Amino acid sequence: MKVKIFDYEDEIDLEEDINLFLSELEGEVIDIKYQVSASVYSEEQIFCFSAMIVYTN
Repeated sequence: MKVKIFDYEDEIDLEEDINLFLSELEGEVIDIKYQVSASVYSEEQIFCFSAMIVYTN
């Protein structure tokens, strides 16, 4: 069993990278965990979109 972690400031980038990873994966996906966090820095709102894929190879 292995894990792959993705972390982006934009959900579109996260989606594209996960789809690329899954299209090239020769194993089987066991689980996908998804998380969004937000914070404020000065007057700017910052988002963090992350996912962890648990898979077999």
